[in-house]
Amino acid sequence: MQHPAWILIIAGLVIAAIGAVWLLAPHVPWLGRLPGDIAVEREGFRFYFPIVTCIILSLLLTGIIWLLRFLSR
Repeated sequence: MQHPAWILIIAGLVIAAIGAVWLLAPHVPWLGRLPGDIAVEREGFRFYFPIVTCIILSLLLTGIIWLLRFLSR
């Protein structure tokens, strides 16, 4: 990957992947509603923090990046 064009190709693929996730995310009903996600609703106040969803997505992305780096050696 010494030619600068590879950076543009990879950036385009990353942007396309983000767009695909953005389109498909509303069709995954469990995303953001896992057990352990914090939700507090009171009159005039709503707080929501999807901590378990964030942890699972972080582990998934870390695994994918690790796999890509492992295979590129």
